[in-house]
Amino acid sequence: VLDGGCGMGEWTVHLARQGYRAVGLDISATTVATLTRLFPEAEFAVRDIRATEFADASFDAYFSWGVFEHFEEGLQRCIAEAMRVLKPGAPLLISVPFDNARLRWLRRNQPPAPAMAPAGSRFYQWRLTESELRTELERGGFKVEAVAPIHKRQGLMRSLHHELGLPYGRVVQALATMLSPVIPGSVFGHMLIAVARKPS
Repeated sequence: VLDGGCGMGEWTVHLARQGYRAVGLDISATTVATLTRLFPEAEFAVRDIRATEFADASFDAYFSWGVFEHFEEGLQRCIAEAMRVLKPGAPLLISVPFDNARLRWLRRNQPPAPAMAPAGSRFYQWRLTESELRTELERGGFKVEAVAPIHKRQGLMRSLHHELGLPYGRVVQALATMLSPVIPGSVFGHMLIAVARKPS
């Protein structure tokens, strides 16, 4: 199992402890060195998820939480590399930031984004709608099985803070915890999760 952009390595370690051969990739050599020292039961490597250097069809599954969106050129190089390293019929699970209905409504009167970013600005991430994420994966050759909003509680906390001015703290956490089971993911979901499969 490949964990693309493993960060603190919790999923790689969890899977390794469950008996899977899990490989965690991260671009930070310092992070990988620390994880390798602390968790010798798991495998970590310093790699770019757009060019992992693994052989074709090496993995039975690939997941990546909140990583594919951080490349200014878009998601396609990440998707192409996932397609290359997965075995036929193997699943890809990714999450990306969700451009939900609430965020689109808040932007409704804003001028369109400039074609070029202002000088000195730095790219951070893409935010996608459900249909955009599905299209990106299909463009890369994957068969998409599901795309759904997740992390409603986090999205609601951000809304209460940024839009209503409530400070992060116990009140916002309690409100988000109470309301998240009943609010629509299409409006307050913070991330999207997608399950796709490489054709057999």
